[in-house]
Amino acid sequence: MSGDIDISCLGEPMIEFTRLNKSVEENYYIQSLGGDTSNCAIAAARQGAKVAYITAVGDDRFGRFAIDFWRNENIDVSGVSVFADNPTGIYFIEPAGNARDFTYYRKGSAASTMTAENFPGEIISKSKFLHLSAISQSISKTASETCAYAINLAKQNAVKISYDTNLRLNLLDLKSARKLIHETAKTADILLPSLDEARLLSGKQSIRDIVEYYIKFGSDIVALKCGDQGAVVAYGNKIELLPPLKVNAIDTSGAGDTFDGAFLSRLASGYSPFDAGEYAVTAAGLSVKGYGAVNAIPARKAVLKENANK
Repeated sequence: MSGDIDISCLGEPMIEFTRLNKSVEENYYIQSLGGDTSNCAIAAARQGAKVAYITAVGDDRFGRFAIDFWRNENIDVSGVSVFADNPTGIYFIEPAGNARDFTYYRKGSAASTMTAENFPGEIISKSKFLHLSAISQSISKTASETCAYAINLAKQNAVKISYDTNLRLNLLDLKSARKLIHETAKTADILLPSLDEARLLSGKQSIRDIVEYYIKFGSDIVALKCGDQGAVVAYGNKIELLPPLKVNAIDTSGAGDTFDGAFLSRLASGYSPFDAGEYAVTAAGLSVKGYGAVNAIPARKAVLKENANK
């Protein structure tokens, strides 16, 4: 296994506009970058990991914004394609503490037209981990096929597969999503479900039942993200509940993605899954203290300082 790249992330970036309600008459929007696997890549890079991103953006101001953003985060963008005929997707967030309302404009986006043809396979072959999500698969048939190709390529090169079961019912109905997600979950070395979505996908309700349900899929590591209840990590014959960081949540956008990136960054550095989980819970907790999916993602120094003060 090559160590040139710690984590390669595959999926769809989107330009994010987060609303700030200043008054009844006026609304202000903060522009930033979103998209679950892009958020994960940025979170991992801010923890010091060597990260590459694989995607496609439009030949437009938003695509250029995204590429510049990743470069500023020291993320390898050699696997980013630029398509002249397809735009970069955008979305709007209406935050309200632990609740969020999303409005998407992603139909025909550049990332949704990705194919396995001319796929930058050399990036995956040089990586320790490949990270992707159910959203990466759900945006289009060709994107799903591209993800399957990437997974097979990772398997051929002994690259560990990290999979977030991120469920979006505006992209796939529950029956189709459950089939796709659970088939993919069986290929993952690291499975990263979130509690609310896992309840819908598994039909289970308790945290313990959900963890035990997903352990049976055969992943080496299961890390169930439980929001303000922290996280549960299962590895080997051990299951640990990791308590949350007590914070006043302003905007939870991207908290689960921050957990993913921080978790993978620590695994890539040789930490145990339980140590990585504790670190990732802190990083995710710090990320909800500000607006937007990536603006509030903490750097390694801030996470280490917070853990030292516990």
